[in-house]
Amino acid sequence: MTPAYQKYLKEVLISQEALQTRIAELGAQISHDYADSPDLLLLCILKGGVMFLTDLSRHITLPHEIDFMAASSYGMGKRASSGSVRIEMDVRANIAGRDVLVIEDIIDSGHTLRFVMDTLIARKPRSLRLCTLLDKASRREVEIDVDYVGFEIENKFVFGYGLDLDERFRNLPFIGVVDEDALKSD
Repeated sequence: MTPAYQKYLKEVLISQEALQTRIAELGAQISHDYADSPDLLLLCILKGGVMFLTDLSRHITLPHEIDFMAASSYGMGKRASSGSVRIEMDVRANIAGRDVLVIEDIIDSGHTLRFVMDTLIARKPRSLRLCTLLDKASRREVEIDVDYVGFEIENKFVFGYGLDLDERFRNLPFIGVVDEDALKSD
């Protein structure tokens, strides 16, 4: 039986092995950079960042806490963003005076993350940094500093490893490029 995702898969962009190798490298770098941190909080942006957070957390060798936040951009259709952002679920932890590392699956225009980062800065963390698995820097519309990048990718519609295709296929162990012709035929 052919897996359901196969219909939409144009190509595997990043293999499971490449993902896990790079995530281990990021975990080692973060462990080094935060070695003196008294209170590290990994703040995952839902839903797409969960798989990345889980694997990354296993490679961070120092004590840390985990919390979650959900934000959405709304605008001109399901896959477009107008830059109008809303916090759907806020972080529960008090971040004042803490080292906060925001964990994101993908940064595209930057509107959502800029809003999230500005919201968090106002809460006076000791430090605030950003780690993303995928960065579409060529699509950036707003200025945002990214401290840790897993992979810089071209402007392709991707899914898998936490990234959804209409809320499905987040469970794939790799990142694939969507065959947009197949998607249009649905």
